Amino acid sequence: MKKRRIILTLLCGWVIFCQSCMMMRITDKKAEAEFDQQGLQPRYVYLKLGKLRLHYVKMGGDTLPTLFFIHGSPGSWDGYKRYLMDTALLKHFRLIAIDRPGFGYSNFGHAYHLSEQSQLIYAIIKREENGRPFHLIGHSLGGPVVVKLAEDHPGAYASLTLLAGSISPFDEPTEKWRSIFVHTPLQYLIPGAFRTCNTEIWYFKKELFGLDTCYQRLNMPVTFIHGDKDPLVTVKNVAYGRQKLAFNKHVEVIIIPGANHFIPWEHYDIIKKHLLSLAK
Repeated sequence: MKKRRIILTLLCGWVIFCQSCMMMRITDKKAEAEFDQQGLQPRYVYLKLGKLRLHYVKMGGDTLPTLFFIHGSPGSWDGYKRYLMDTALLKHFRLIAIDRPGFGYSNFGHAYHLSEQSQLIYAIIKREENGRPFHLIGHSLGGPVVVKLAEDHPGAYASLTLLAGSISPFDEPTEKWRSIFVHTPLQYLIPGAFRTCNTEIWYFKKELFGLDTCYQRLNMPVTFIHGDKDPLVTVKNVAYGRQKLAFNKHVEVIIIPGANHFIPWEHYDIIKKHLLSLAK
């Protein structure tokens, strides 16, 4: 009996711990201190949509073309912090990085379907439209979000950039074990942002098939940047994307030899060079 009580106490303690740790986000105050060291002043925005609040960060002039960054899973806007601090990019662009719905300070902890994310993020985009070119950049699971946004509003974007984008429903691992942590109380054993991550991955595995039927709407320039040694999102996703966009004459592919999944940080110069090319 005593042993059972100890186990139950430990289990309850772990559940409480899981709800309060590994949120993978940064406070505005902490981020502001880091930007201040570079002499930069970001703008932090909280957009209220009914009971939901979306959080994003802006840098650069509001009359410039926009680079709009969408992070993977798990993650938050600060995954693109270095880009927002880059003075070379800031000469040509306004840079916006968001906390995707369910992450960071955008209704943290609630997983959203792909269509819901597109609808919510588009509210930010509409708010920030300035009549200049608007470029979408998405890493990992931010890739299908970029594609969905472009399929829903194809005339709104000047280009799409997919960084190790997970877009192929046919190259996703089955991972049936994920459903146990979506549909049962076991989900509460997963800490912080990883619970939201697990649930949205499970959603997206099916919802990628919905994207599959609408690629003909993507007639804007599309760039795939991927590492050929990516163990998390196979480079086969690029072949899939090229096949779906065979009609589009403005598709560019950059394969980075030996690179893994974390190309936005480990191959910054390659990504930056591509982004600067969008200013031409």
